[in-house]
Amino acid sequence: MQKVEVSSKYEKNYQANEAYRTLRTNILFCGSDTKVIIVTSCQPNEGKSSVSMETAISMAQMGKKVLVIDADLRKSVMAAKYHIKHDIKGLSELLSGLATLEEILCATTVENLHVIFSGPVPPNPAELLGGRQAKLLIEHLRPLYDYIIIDCPPLGSVIDSAIVAEYADGAVMVVAADQIKYSFAQGVKEQLEKSGCKILGVILNRVNAKKSLYSKYYYGYYGRYYGGKDSEYKK
Repeated sequence: MQKVEVSSKYEKNYQANEAYRTLRTNILFCGSDTKVIIVTSCQPNEGKSSVSMETAISMAQMGKKVLVIDADLRKSVMAAKYHIKHDIKGLSELLSGLATLEEILCATTVENLHVIFSGPVPPNPAELLGGRQAKLLIEHLRPLYDYIIIDCPPLGSVIDSAIVAEYADGAVMVVAADQIKYSFAQGVKEQLEKSGCKILGVILNRVNAKKSLYSKYYYGYYGRYYGGKDSEYKK
């Protein structure tokens, strides 16, 4: 198994770590039958990939065995974000029959955390994610991990997330503050509900706490995490 270097962007940020611990706790309280969780958003650049990985790191640090699957087969940013070499095979190659699970499964420098990257962009991403091989993969991996977090494409842009949601136990939506209209987010939520997947909650991202009505309250209660290039604070 190949090993890749993965680390939290907020390793020395107390507020961020506290917020992710809150998010982790909320997921744990969803119950032991909620193991396979998809993370999606309304549109690109809302921070869902960072939320996926940071949540997985936080869960692995408490001793849970966690797998992150990068299922954004159309426009993944995760491999580039963590400077992954191009010779590492990924999910698209496995689902196309061009690689084995052993070839795509990566250990990381975070104990208890494994990752499957997306691989090269295929011509038929929706068909691959909705195919028999994808479902068999999750069935095979489910008993091997405490949690499987699947980073999916934005549901407001393509249908892939709703396809993956059909064999997941729960879904989390990441919504960027002041970027998404309520009606758009509501439409994405309804599309996700049609898959029959339980919506665990929504993470409001890129909230400027200094300008927020909620800034006077304890940040951890609202799951706010700090940092990021688009605003001083994120939630």
